Amino acid sequence: MVEEGKPAPDFSLTSDTGETISLASLRGKPVVLYFYPKDDTPGCTVQACGIRDSWGEFERRGAVVLGVSPDGVASHAKFKQKYGLPFPLLADTGHEVAEAYGVWVEKSMLGKKYMGIERSTFVIAPDGTLAKAMRKVKPDEHSDDVLAALA
Repeated sequence: MVEEGKPAPDFSLTSDTGETISLASLRGKPVVLYFYPKDDTPGCTVQACGIRDSWGEFERRGAVVLGVSPDGVASHAKFKQKYGLPFPLLADTGHEVAEAYGVWVEKSMLGKKYMGIERSTFVIAPDGTLAKAMRKVKPDEHSDDVLAALA
């Protein structure tokens, strides 16, 4: 489990464009790393579009926003294009990064248990430390909550 004030776990993941993005390469900028369960589902779409609709505010704060889910690159590219998302979506198909951040958890639906992403966001300071951990975020409030954490 990651802790505020401690170094954020580094990672390298493939984005929707096929490029590799690593946390280490983003030092010097605040990073918003948000984990979501699945592309093009109702809650995940509300969450992503909330960030898109507030994009100017994220840019003014100099933040790099990265969305992460277990979906593959092709799924991410389709989701990004469909909704005009201005930030990279990263493919964590083996859920290693989700595990490193403690968001690959047991879930339950209709009485069946399965492993999946807990909708969570981590604001990482320019020096690479975890500034804010936001667990079990609500999609419709997510963008405002993250902007408040970046203030």
